[in-house]
Amino acid sequence: MPLNDEQNGDSDSSRFSESTASSSSDSEYSRQSFTSDSSSKPGSPASTSPPKVVTFDEMMAAARNLSNLTLAHEIAVNENFHLERTEHPPNSLTRRVKQIVHQAFWDRLEEDLNEDPPEYEHAIKLFEEIKEILLSFLNPGANRMRSQICEVLDADLIRQQAKHNAVDIQGLANYVISTMGKLCAPIRDHDVNQLKATGNIVILFRQIFHVLDLMTMDMANFTIRSLRPHLQRNLVDYERAKFQDILEETPSALDLTTEWIRESIQDELSSLSCETSSHAGANGMSKTNLSPTSVLTNSYLKLLQWDYQKKPVPETLMTDEGRLQELTEKLNQLKVIACVSLITSNMLAAVIEGIPDFVDKQKRISFVLLEGMNKKSFDLKEALNAIGIRTCSEINESVTERGFPPLNKEVQTNLVGQLCNIVEEDNPINSLIDKRIHLYMRSLLASPGFQKSTPTIPGGLAVIQTEIETIGSQYANIVNLNKQVYGPFYASIFRKLLFSEASKAEPEPSTN
Repeated sequence: MPLNDEQNGDSDSSRFSESTASSSSDSEYSRQSFTSDSSSKPGSPASTSPPKVVTFDEMMAAARNLSNLTLAHEIAVNENFHLERTEHPPNSLTRRVKQIVHQAFWDRLEEDLNEDPPEYEHAIKLFEEIKEILLSFLNPGANRMRSQICEVLDADLIRQQAKHNAVDIQGLANYVISTMGKLCAPIRDHDVNQLKATGNIVILFRQIFHVLDLMTMDMANFTIRSLRPHLQRNLVDYERAKFQDILEETPSALDLTTEWIRESIQDELSSLSCETSSHAGANGMSKTNLSPTSVLTNSYLKLLQWDYQKKPVPETLMTDEGRLQELTEKLNQLKVIACVSLITSNMLAAVIEGIPDFVDKQKRISFVLLEGMNKKSFDLKEALNAIGIRTCSEINESVTERGFPPLNKEVQTNLVGQLCNIVEEDNPINSLIDKRIHLYMRSLLASPGFQKSTPTIPGGLAVIQTEIETIGSQYANIVNLNKQVYGPFYASIFRKLLFSEASKAEPEPSTN
């Protein structure tokens, strides 16, 4: 049963958006919160303890906690999360082995039932299994049906009947089908009704188990939907408590997070040093002048340029790794589309001005040709070349229809070349668009009321405004929820990196 994680819904995490936005002041940590001792506060991470040897049982307990935390987080923030059956490829070895083993079992059952007298032991065991599955569908208060199922499918009674060759296998199967019809979801009514038309008892057993598997999946997904509102109301406290358990069992569970924040601190110091053209930001004492909120914002912005294939994410963001990676990949595609549009507009402004909907048409072409651009096998330069050729073709077709001459070869070659140059690391247009996207995302994180009024879109991004606002909203939801859950842990890390290390770096007072 794989966990199906459809992440194409724009509303993922949106249920938390208003609560996170309204309590954004809780996430804007003041300097006092990072310098004060919070070890006595409920929900605060435990103080750092000396290194200890972690046993295998402790590691397994931590793994279970992480699994539960991840599952709860996914159910709460992903409205499309559900379970589905695993289907192996038709010609795969796994599928063939499964078919052979299952067929051998059903062949043996058929042989047993065709003996004279029939051998019912395998069939009785199947009824026992069916009984347990049916009982698992019942609500705690369904005592009458529970008693009836246990009475009719009593294995000891069926064995006594089998000894006297008085067992009615078809009658028991009909009772099972009738009970399934009472317990199944409406979507399974047709499947259950088809069971009644099956005459061969062995085939009927196989089909009963198939429909029971579908009903089990339905019940699991119904349980997930029922749990979702409760998890959403209690997610912050639940995740924080679970992560605290993980941290107590695995003291190194914040190492990647600490390094993630440490890198942002160093980047901030380097930036301040360049701005002031001095070395004041190079020593440890200047760390106390940094804003923890600004450093944390920079840390979150790093995630939009993260190499998710090579670099592990911080532990506190593992539950959102898939969503962050997907947003990053979409943002990379939008950045290229914005570059293509800006270059074309700058080079051929006078020509495309009179072509209706040219910008949207070029945008659609770019989306199609850039599909899958985050795969290793994707040739971005070749795709940009194709976009350039299609762009020139569209322009030539439009201007020719209006009685104007097409673009000359030199202009077309120049445009295609400029578009292909987007792949260069030092490309000025690429760098400009990247900075403006970064500026927009920073403004979004700094805006406490982003749900009601989003920041102004910087110049050059108008062509992707709708898409970048959607991505920005999803990104801000992830960040704000993460701040709420892991804020106390970040505060502890900041106290260690900004203030504890800074105090150690202070010179000893002179005794003279």
